[in-house]
Parts: sequence; structure tokens; C-alpha cells
Amino acid sequence: MLKIILHAQNQIMPFCEPARELRIQNAPLWLHQRDLLAPYVTHELELKKGERLQPVREQAIVYRDNLFFDEAYIQAFMEKAIKGNKPVRAAFHADDPAFREHALPLSTSYTPAGSLYLADLWYYPNGPVAGVEPLVIDMQAKEIGYYHVPTYMGDRSGDLVFQVPLRALLAIDSWVHVFIADVVFGLFARGARYEKKANEELSFKLKIIGKAIYEGRQVLECSEVVKIGKNCVIDPSAIIKGPTTIGDNVTINAGAVIDNSIIGNNVNVSQGVQVMLSVVGDGTFLPFRAALFMTTIMEDSMVAQNTCLQMCVIGKRTFVGAGSTWTDYNLIPAPIRARDGNGKLGLSNRPVMGGCVGHNCRIGAGMIIYPARTIESDVVLAASKERRMIDRDIAFEDSDHHNLKFSELHQVLYHKQSKDTSESW
Repeated sequence: MLKIILHAQNQIMPFCEPARELRIQNAPLWLHQRDLLAPYVTHELELKKGERLQPVREQAIVYRDNLFFDEAYIQAFMEKAIKGNKPVRAAFHADDPAFREHALPLSTSYTPAGSLYLADLWYYPNGPVAGVEPLVIDMQAKEIGYYHVPTYMGDRSGDLVFQVPLRALLAIDSWVHVFIADVVFGLFARGARYEKKANEELSFKLKIIGKAIYEGRQVLECSEVVKIGKNCVIDPSAIIKGPTTIGDNVTINAGAVIDNSIIGNNVNVSQGVQVMLSVVGDGTFLPFRAALFMTTIMEDSMVAQNTCLQMCVIGKRTFVGAGSTWTDYNLIPAPIRARDGNGKLGLSNRPVMGGCVGHNCRIGAGMIIYPARTIESDVVLAASKERRMIDRDIAFEDSDHHNLKFSELHQVLYHKQSKDTSESW
């Protein structure tokens, strides 16, 4: 089967790079797509902007490279498409809970078609042709709450819950979609699938229980649900609960707590660090008492001691100073807005949401960042009497390094031409 890749041109802010280059589940999105489609395809073709597709007369799958999908979704899509033996395009019902609540808000990639929304994923049995039928794959959403919040902290959208899909597809048009792909459609979904399998397959449940008894551990701490790579050093007092995946050459020190997370290769987790429902990229350093909750940190970054990140996305090669806090809800329960795929502010459909920092940033100690604010790649924010509270999006032009001595020592890697960021919160 031929795989045809269409390039999504928009850069995802504040990262200043297209979605295909961003890390999802601690792997570049393009690599994640390639690995999941490998069982179905034998060769591929990339169509760049302005290129025309030459006639193809063979079985083909076509997709845009800003799509995140999991194994369960792509397996269901391919099985139905191949069995039907006709040109189809992935589609969702407008009332699919996971799509409605998490995929559609802030997105610019879906095409409305009556009560359906069409995604940029096609199957052709004899090459691309005009005219396709929608193929609806139910994401099998399951409502899951994540912690109790007093009613006075919530907004009018209702309970603080996620619609977690057992099979997922999501267009990455905003940094919020990175959060959704990693946490809601990633870690939460993995946990939901584990729970479903344990409830439905007695042999799987007995295997986990047997392994826990043999190892003298609690069920969620046994090696059947906590996968550990090679050459890892883990202090006996560390608490690790699954489903969790830990890469190679990882050090986890005394008193650390890790729960339902992904820890990449060459990560150093210091004393007293807490990581819950988070993705920690390769080469990350977490000094003592750093805390991550439902947060993504991409590779080679560092979050200094006593810093708390809740529902945030942090880019690669970024330093976050000690004692900084990303707030995640409005004190007056107004709806939280975030930037969509066109850079415009829109409703995030989330009553609770942290912020986002791009790549190659340096954030000083003791900062307080308001919900859903973003800091663009290559920005330096030095702590000062004048700037401790970040209540608006910070663009590259606002970076402190422009006014600091030795500014030439700051290596700029992702700088883009400035654009209008004057829209008010």
C-alpha cells in the first residue's frame, strides 16, 4: 500500500514549527505516524506545498501530517475501509463526546458536512479519485473525572471531567491539542484501555495479580504495568504506579512519586519530585521537589526546584526557574481562552488549563503565569521587580534578552517574523 503525506503548513504557536515536528507521547509526530502505519504500507510519497499528485493506480492511504492517531483508531479505520473496498474519508459525528469536547475546540482542520466533521485521512482502494464517502469511527469515549474541585472553582460548563476515547484521532492545530493528545487521548486513554482489558479478560487480570504477588508489590506497582528500560537507577523509596513507561538510563531518586506517566530516556528525577499523568521527554532534568501534573515536557529541558506545572506544555531545550507557578484556573470563573490554529483567541472548552512555553526559552525564578498564556520560542524572561506576573502572551519581540548585556550569547533557534499579538484577553 502507498502512503501519501500531505503537509500542514501552519506553524503551531508558541513553538514556531509545524505540528509534525512536535513531540507527542515523547516521539516526533511524524515518527509516531510512521510507526503506526508501518503494518499497512510498503512505500510512501510526500506532497509539499504546490506539488501536484501524479496519477496513482494502487491502494493508498492519504493523511495530513498534523494528525495524531492511536493504534486502536487506525486499526479500526483500516479494517472497515479495506473491507468496504471503496474510497472513504475519516469522519466524526458532531455529538461524539470526545470529538465535541476536546478535538473540535480551537481546531481549523475539520470540514463540516451536515451532522459530520471530516478529517484529513483518506483511504483509496485504487488510488486517489474524486468523490469519497465519510467513514465514521466512534471514538468510544468514556467520561472520567480527574480530581474533586469545589463547585465555586468551576465555571458554567459543568463538572470537571474528560471524555476519554478508547481510540483516538486528533488534528494538532493548537498547543492545547498537544496537551489533549498527550494527556487525555494518551495517558488517560492508556489507563482506560488497561482497565477495560482487566475487566473483560480474566487471564489478563490474573496475570497482573500473579505478577504482583510474585514480586511482593501492589498491583499498580508490579512490572506488568510499570515498564522500566535498561540501565536505570531507582531508589527503593521511590513510588512508581502504572501504567507507566520508563526509558533507558533513567535515574529516580529518593522520595520521588511517579503515577501513570511516560518518562523518556536519560531523564534525571531528583529527590521529592512528583510526576502525575505527565510526559517527560528525553534528557529532561527535574531537580528536587519539582511537581508536574498533567503536563508535557519535551526533550532536553529542565524544571528547577519547587516549580509547579499543572496542565502545561513545555517545549524542548527550555529552562524554567525555581519556584515558578503556572496557574490553571481563573479566580473569577470566566471561560478560559487560548490561541487556535489561526492565532486567534477562542474558547478552550476547558474550565481548568495551564500555559505553554515554546522551545529554547529561559524563564527566571519565581514567575507566576496566568492560565492559557503562552511564551514564544527563544524568549528570555528575567525575574525583576517589574515583571513577576505573566498575564498576556509573550512574543519573541518581548524577550528580555534584547535589552540585556551580552544578549548575543543567547542562541536564537526558532525566531520568526513578528506578527500582531495585540488581541486583548
